[in-house]
Amino acid sequence: MTQTPDFRAAILALALGAFAIGTSEFAAMGLLPFFAADLSLTEPQAGHVISAYALGVVVGAPLTAILGARLPRRRYLAALMAFYGAVNLLAAVMPGLALLTGTRFLAGLPHGGFLGVAMLYAADALPAGQRARGVARVLLGLTVANIVGVPLAGWMGQSIGWRWGFALPGLLALLSAWLILRVAPRVGGNPDARPWDELHALKNPRVLWVLAVGAIGFGGLFAVYAFLTAGILATTDAPGWAIPLTLAVFGVGGTLGTWGAGRVTEIVGIDRAAFLSLGAMAATQGFAALAVGNWPLMVLSSFLIAAGAGLVIPLQTRLMDVAGSAQNMAAAMNHAAFNAANALGPFLAGLALAAGWGWRAPGLVGVALTAAGAVVLAFAVRRDRKVQAAAATAG
Repeated sequence: MTQTPDFRAAILALALGAFAIGTSEFAAMGLLPFFAADLSLTEPQAGHVISAYALGVVVGAPLTAILGARLPRRRYLAALMAFYGAVNLLAAVMPGLALLTGTRFLAGLPHGGFLGVAMLYAADALPAGQRARGVARVLLGLTVANIVGVPLAGWMGQSIGWRWGFALPGLLALLSAWLILRVAPRVGGNPDARPWDELHALKNPRVLWVLAVGAIGFGGLFAVYAFLTAGILATTDAPGWAIPLTLAVFGVGGTLGTWGAGRVTEIVGIDRAAFLSLGAMAATQGFAALAVGNWPLMVLSSFLIAAGAGLVIPLQTRLMDVAGSAQNMAAAMNHAAFNAANALGPFLAGLALAAGWGWRAPGLVGVALTAAGAVVLAFAVRRDRKVQAAAATAG
């Protein structure tokens, strides 16, 4: 399908939705001290609000794929984004921990379904050889959020109240939903689809191997990033502006890395791009370990680990090839896998710190997880080649 101006506008509307998701997800971490103080919560209690969102992503990915199997993608995406906007606005007015935690869980439900299917929609809007570029364009909304949306929401939370930090992405999500309905062409969707067939993706070994690569390999990024600012404060005499600078350059690195990963995937192919990404991730995480104690180098490492982490692009593109008719489920579960990585990486890095390994531990844990992800990818590629060879012999 050749791209048209309508599709360009649609992809921008989808990227705005990704921007709203990225702003809401990451700004919540920076808003934690403010809503904890306002609601008289301890930091561990307030942390449940963050965890509830990640749990919602994992639960919502298969659920939204099943519920939306028969819907045209345009209506499906607009509905998910409208729901996302509404529950973020609800979070902005919730009076206590239980209700705030509940609304953040609900906000996580459409996360994977929207991002996964938005990438499918964008990929289908472009010629076959440029699918990875479509995936990258939607994902850029998520990375740009770390440059613009998250700092803006943080400033609003600090200056005029933490509730505005949730209201901002809520309003952006509603705008995205309206734009999707207005400009996105009516393509995709199968009214005769059987929703439970989407579950076949979870029984497809080729899909499960790809999800395992993301859940393990991407854990390395989160192992480093989760403790990077704490490591700067603990091991250096960095000025106060170094922390927001670290967060900002992470967003810049992620944006450039995502754009580059789309191009690299088109040039060298999906599997080679995935291995190159994993190699870059391991190298930058190793640099992060060596940079501990030198705050300018640690800030640089924030840029590098984000710039090298374009793994989601080749993995999402690979899922399109192996998921068969269960495209929605596979795409949504890819983001559930990355949220699993978001839990696994910091958990293992935290254990290493608690064991006394020092502030280089997150980087070393990151390298180990990324290497493990490369091993899983190698097994996945080898298995596919054996299956293809057997099919060719049988034919």
